[in-house]
Amino acid sequence: MHRETIGNPLSWSAQKLAGIGRSAGAAVDGIGSHEMTLPGVRQIGLADIRAALRKGVQDFAALRTDVITAVALYPVIGFVLAAWAFNAGQVHLLFPLAAGFPLVGPVAAIGLYEMSRRRERGEDTNWGAVLATLRGRVLGPVLTLGCLLAVIFAFWVIAAHAIWAATLGPEPYDSLRVFLRDTVTTSAGWTMILAGFGVGFVFAAGVLCVSLVSFPMLIDRPVGVPVALATSLAVARRNPGTTALWGLIVAVALLLGTIPLFAGLIVVLPILGHATWHLYRRAVV
Repeated sequence: MHRETIGNPLSWSAQKLAGIGRSAGAAVDGIGSHEMTLPGVRQIGLADIRAALRKGVQDFAALRTDVITAVALYPVIGFVLAAWAFNAGQVHLLFPLAAGFPLVGPVAAIGLYEMSRRRERGEDTNWGAVLATLRGRVLGPVLTLGCLLAVIFAFWVIAAHAIWAATLGPEPYDSLRVFLRDTVTTSAGWTMILAGFGVGFVFAAGVLCVSLVSFPMLIDRPVGVPVALATSLAVARRNPGTTALWGLIVAVALLLGTIPLFAGLIVVLPILGHATWHLYRRAVV
């Protein structure tokens, strides 16, 4: 007969460390791709975007309490960044922070992808089941890709600061009203706007291409970061018009979500997150 016993503290600690070691090993091992064959990608269009958004709304309606909990921290972080810009005399960074913060949005939607995947398969969507999946093999690649987006966000803020310093700066503004007045009534201000939009477009387009389907794919399949990134770029390359339209929809929706003190993101982000999962399912064979 098998008998369970309570080990001494040293043996218990050794077992726990061994379990942590196995999980860490799986996380690190999952970053790379043992299988380098890319899956096929489909041509998608406006009908696919509509279907993905419709299913995103349906997922949000079915999982409303759980998904709001999943993304509640996202608007709080945005509000904290905005408050820091005000209090630190960095009002010129308010718009770059608000516009660039969605660059790391795909990381916040990780749990949403898994919820949509489970709901699609008729599996349990509670938080315990979701978190149990988002570890081990999945954890390493997701963290790696998340760090990449965080670095891109940091470079965007640095670039935005440099553009401001070369135009309206380098003396800081104490008043948002004065800053907005100088922005729209001076040639230096319009130079800053045009340069900021141009550089920001490059950052946004890059993030859109690398994150279009990469995060959902890491959740769905045992692939590493290289294959996920290459597949996302392949989807964008085959569907440039659809990718651009999807990026525009995401940008407008996130902008509308940030207007009431970032509170609208509690609804906008879950719908976009669920819709991204369904767009991935339509785009990748």
